[in-house]
Amino acid sequence: MFVRRRLFVSAVIAALVVMNAPFARAAELDIQVPAPRVMDACPVCGMLVAKYREWVATVVYKDGHAHHFDGAKDMFKFLFDMAKYGDGHTPGDIERIGVTEYYDLRKIDAKGAFYVVGSDVTGPMGHELVPFASRADAEAFLADHRGVRVLEFPDVTAGLPAMLDRGVFE
Repeated sequence: MFVRRRLFVSAVIAALVVMNAPFARAAELDIQVPAPRVMDACPVCGMLVAKYREWVATVVYKDGHAHHFDGAKDMFKFLFDMAKYGDGHTPGDIERIGVTEYYDLRKIDAKGAFYVVGSDVTGPMGHELVPFASRADAEAFLADHRGVRVLEFPDVTAGLPAMLDRGVFE
């Protein structure tokens, strides 16, 4: 009887570990970034970002300074042209980059996030790269909101944000 109970408990624990594996990876993406202040403006478009907390992306530098964006799209525009938008900061000055996870609105590491493009959900600046902590959530959103594709951070090309501005997703 004791051996069967132990085997049952072991099986339950193993099943829980397997079922929670995607959530464990998603939790590993949690990141600390400062919240935007009321008058913080996106360095790309000039929009006040605090009004759109559910879309905020943040670049934090080693010196503690932070730039906030009204969405991942403008954050990528910034990253691809820091000479234009970076206020003298360089890519080497970046300590961490956070985006707001679409479903639970927590801040996650932008480099580990999954981004859906081409969906029927738009952000403050129109078509957006919608961030998710897990591929499963991104794929579900893609299906539910007629998205075109899921990208990871390195898959985002310099031309993609401008394409999104024009409503082009491929």
